[in-house]
Amino acid sequence: MATWTALTHISGRDAADTLAELCEDLTPEPVGSGVFEIEDGSDRWEVGIYFTEAPDEIGLALLAAAQGANPFVVSELPEVDWVAHVRRELTPVEAGRFFVYGSHDADKLPDGVEPLLIEAAMAFGTGHHGTTKGCLEALDRLAHTGWQPRRIADIGCGTAVLAMGAARVWPGTILASDIDAVAVDVAAANVIANGLDGRVVCLEAVGFDHPMLDEAAPFDLVFANILKQPLIDLAPDMARHVAAEGRAILSGLLTTQADEVVAAYDAAGFDLERRDDLGEWSTLVMQRL
Repeated sequence: MATWTALTHISGRDAADTLAELCEDLTPEPVGSGVFEIEDGSDRWEVGIYFTEAPDEIGLALLAAAQGANPFVVSELPEVDWVAHVRRELTPVEAGRFFVYGSHDADKLPDGVEPLLIEAAMAFGTGHHGTTKGCLEALDRLAHTGWQPRRIADIGCGTAVLAMGAARVWPGTILASDIDAVAVDVAAANVIANGLDGRVVCLEAVGFDHPMLDEAAPFDLVFANILKQPLIDLAPDMARHVAAEGRAILSGLLTTQADEVVAAYDAAGFDLERRDDLGEWSTLVMQRL
């Protein structure tokens, strides 16, 4: 099936969301849309609209002009078996004791590791990204110290790879939440595939806004591998939900953004315990005072 993309940039999240919503009224209708922050500190956002029929380029141009966006760039995509492509590109990843792999690489599973199976079709959060790898390595270091957190949450869990990593090394039930219902379904499927059903509970929630998260708080450890601004916005809520001397492992931020996030969490009552940079990405371990 042929597909088309229409991509543009615009200033501000609200303007980007509005533009994406207005595009839904086009004929032919798009089959999906996405809004993504361009992480260079400019507050520019990419709006992507996806079609299975050639889009109305005049309608797109008028919407972009009316909303103050750059002109849409429309492209027809070749038919590609993306799962096969991802399988070729995604090789297993080692992060501390963890070995993150797809089922196509099951024969490469070494002895003495904590295996985490994430299918190639679910590439976000496989461990290949510097943020996920950084969080797994931070988790591994904390486990090596003998620390035993009893209450753990993964906020913005994606594939739930971090929650599952925690479940491999610590007892108890881990809560994994995401704002996206599809991500929650993917996470739940991964939990079952890894034999962790009942150990990791997947929830749809915005931040900590869920009765199960409220009831389980305060947490000894919280993962939040999201983006700079959501991390900053989450800081006061994080302070309310993390126990004294508990920790938050934060990532999803560029090295150039780390100081802003540290400052926000410092103001909320956390102290920077450790910062690690992998390429252009930072992982922060913050301890609640």
